[in-house]
Amino acid sequence: MERIWAPWRIDYILHKEKEPGCIFCTKPASDDDDRNLIVHRGRGAFTMMNKFPYNNGHLLVSPFKHAADICDLTPEENGLVIQEVCRAVQVLKAVMRAEGFNVGINMGVVAGAGIEEHLHYHIVPRWHGDTNLMPVLADVRVIPEHLVSTFRKLRDGFMHLFPETANEVKDETY
Repeated sequence: MERIWAPWRIDYILHKEKEPGCIFCTKPASDDDDRNLIVHRGRGAFTMMNKFPYNNGHLLVSPFKHAADICDLTPEENGLVIQEVCRAVQVLKAVMRAEGFNVGINMGVVAGAGIEEHLHYHIVPRWHGDTNLMPVLADVRVIPEHLVSTFRKLRDGFMHLFPETANEVKDETY
């Protein structure tokens, strides 16, 4: 029998208590992007790794502004978030050679939002044959690379593909 090692999943599996506050507000306010898995900060929005990914390279893009609904953002703010989503897609194509994507928002608990108080897009890279029998038979997802390794690749990808945005914003407070 082979063993699959994914130690970052244990907190999710054990349903440990959520971190205090809104992670989409507290993490970008911190100075430790590496620890918080923030791979890029753009103007108006930022990109971070999903700590509990559906697939390797699963990213979250969120506005700096605390808002639960896309309709709570101005057209300009929505545009900045979509620009960051597009950057994330381009980096995943270049760095991880993703062949397709699931991109979406879950607004409200009934729609599947795990963190409903702060809008965020999920960008899940996909490849031909990336689904196997594990999710079907064992309700287990296999993530083939450690989060930190993927984080480094993606952060470097943002810096390489979008050097003009590297020093765009450290923090935006609304």
